[in-house]
Amino acid sequence: MAQLKVQQTKSKIGTKANQRETLRSLGLKRIGDVVIKEDRPEIRGMIQTVRHLVTFEVVGGE
Repeated sequence: MAQLKVQQTKSKIGTKANQRETLRSLGLKRIGDVVIKEDRPEIRGMIQTVRHLVTFEVVGGE
């Protein structure tokens, strides 16, 4: 299964509470943090919520 490499590129200061919580759920704590997550609809939805704060790319998989 494909995986997503997610990197936080902008600060969470000044964002809404649900966006801060979404970053925390993804495992991102500070600018520059990178996490690898399974490519699932739930994770894609989280990324969509904070798309202005993160970058992502598909790694591995078919």
